[in-house]
Amino acid sequence: MSTRPTPPPADAIASDVARALAEDIGSGDVTAALLPDAADIAYLLCKEAAIVAGSPWFEACHRALDPEVRIDWRVRDGDRVQPGTVLATLAGRTRALVTAERSSLNFMQTLSGTATATAAYVDAVRGTGCTVLDTRKTLPGLRLAQKYAVLCGGGRNHRVGLYDAVMLKENHVRAAGSLAAAIRTAR
Repeated sequence: MSTRPTPPPADAIASDVARALAEDIGSGDVTAALLPDAADIAYLLCKEAAIVAGSPWFEACHRALDPEVRIDWRVRDGDRVQPGTVLATLAGRTRALVTAERSSLNFMQTLSGTATATAAYVDAVRGTGCTVLDTRKTLPGLRLAQKYAVLCGGGRNHRVGLYDAVMLKENHVRAAGSLAAAIRTAR
């Protein structure tokens, strides 16, 4: 991919991460509390062919629990990787690494899955003049994240919400009485 997509604003990513961590951690990670809280290392391994997406959310999960964690990325969002690729290495506190693990992986897996599926469609229509566009059919609360993943996969964003573009569908035409009436009203 020649140009890298710009992630959503940091506050939107932080909000997504705060919700995910609150849901997962609740009143505390009772299993991680059993571990010594020493310096440790971890790595992020991709187990199947994929287009990488989600690194800003992955990082935000880990930094929320250990601001000093060091994350060294070996790939960038939008890169095509093969099974067995180490995407990143992390150096931080054991308990924070373990506690952030599931939420950070959920973001990487979900967003990389969206990017990978998008890339398959982009590849299928390459050379035809077609453009792969996304929809608003996203996981609740993760619209900006999934729209970013579509960009990582080479697709384009259509509209973010009901507020930023008119789109007439069957129900609008039926309610207006005809396609012409729906178009007149929209104009």
